[in-house]
Amino acid sequence: MVGGGSSNSDISFAGIFASSAFAACFAEVCTIPLDTAKVRLQLQKQPVIGDVVALPKYRGMLGTVATIAREEGLSALWKGIVPGLQRQCVNGGLRIALYDPVKSFYVGPDHVGDVPLSKKILAGFTTGAMAIAVANPTDLVKVRLQSEGKLPPGVPRRYTGSLNAYSTIVRQEGVGALWTGIGPNITRNGIINAAELASYDQVKQTILKIPGFTDNVLTHLLAGLGAGFFAVCVGSPVDVVKSRMMGDSSYKSTLDCFIKTLKNDGPLAFYKGFIPNFGRLGSWNVIMFLTLEQAKIYVKRLESA
Repeated sequence: MVGGGSSNSDISFAGIFASSAFAACFAEVCTIPLDTAKVRLQLQKQPVIGDVVALPKYRGMLGTVATIAREEGLSALWKGIVPGLQRQCVNGGLRIALYDPVKSFYVGPDHVGDVPLSKKILAGFTTGAMAIAVANPTDLVKVRLQSEGKLPPGVPRRYTGSLNAYSTIVRQEGVGALWTGIGPNITRNGIINAAELASYDQVKQTILKIPGFTDNVLTHLLAGLGAGFFAVCVGSPVDVVKSRMMGDSSYKSTLDCFIKTLKNDGPLAFYKGFIPNFGRLGSWNVIMFLTLEQAKIYVKRLESA
């Protein structure tokens, strides 16, 4: 299972999927204000007035959250929550539920003992890529809704809601536009999923070998924090490229977005929003894994009753 301990084999795939989707959705609701701040920071370009570089509108995680709340209202921090939950139901459910079966496939039926870290990473990347290939439209709509800031009086918003966003994108840009940014998104989701699940798996497995530690909330908390940290460290550059491509349709390709970002904003732009990204992914992973572990216990009791 994800992180050692008792096996998932006594829980059905449907049970694991439901537990994973519920845990991912709950974590999304709790942390989407930080995700909105992260997207705004990542999409923000260096402002220039004449020959002078002006101060950016959004500065830091808390500053960005405060600016959005002040200018647009508290509800704006939950922009994109509907497609966000749609995304987590599909992406969160699939990437976590498929992790153990894919990991078992890679090690083979005759494997005995601990699964090598390389196989865990490979399984995490595979399931992350598979899941987001299905869920990319929900991710696109979520980013589009989150990226809209305060508009001048009389200027209408591009979309009135998530359903309107789906229909408008298909009508104006074609069905294929729903998979805009699929390249960097597969890369990003594969890398982050590998970092999250493999590190959670490995850290939890290591902790459980330390005398005095058991498969409890403290272990899940430590493993979840480790998973969030590793995910942000390795996933930030592709996350920035993904957000920019989804929020700005002027980029021709992933490489075009990467080169323009590097040229115009410098290499540190790829780690824009690192603090809110870690604040979001760190807390997201802790909440998600704590909820997942408890949800699996509940589902196991239901299925064995």
